[in-house]
Amino acid sequence: MIELLRKRRSTRKFTSEKIAPELIATLAEAALRAPSSRSINPWQFVFVDDPELLGALSLAKQHGSEFLKNAPLGVVVCADSTKSDVWIEDCSIAAILIQLTAVSLGLGSCWAQMRSRQHDAEKTAEQYVQKLLGLPEQLKVECILGIGHPAEVKQPLPADKLQRDKIRFNVTR
Repeated sequence: MIELLRKRRSTRKFTSEKIAPELIATLAEAALRAPSSRSINPWQFVFVDDPELLGALSLAKQHGSEFLKNAPLGVVVCADSTKSDVWIEDCSIAAILIQLTAVSLGLGSCWAQMRSRQHDAEKTAEQYVQKLLGLPEQLKVECILGIGHPAEVKQPLPADKLQRDKIRFNVTR
């Protein structure tokens, strides 16, 4: 597992190669195996491989979602907010499991945050995605993962660059 964590980097440039159906099935299985609080499983996933729809999703927010336009696959991670008060955490866990599974399959990925981001002055990114995909209002959109065969090679972060000062033991104050 630590090797997957070392390899996982945000990939925003993908080749045009499609993702094989069996790899997509593995990503879907990883999503559905994600743990959730009290096993409520409020999450839902919309797998998007239509280039036009991916292009529209790339415009969901003002900055940081452009890379979805050239991704062969987008996974919209959302949840029914009426089922759980910790849907955000459950979606986040599922999203990172999808990303780590992608790394294990030789794929790259990048997270585009949607929750609490704006599409424009009148509409949130979440509202834009809900309307675009025909999602009901209670289905909240956490993020969109762009996934594909990497067109860029990123080296793992060197161990000496880790922020070790963020780790503390037995803090009482």
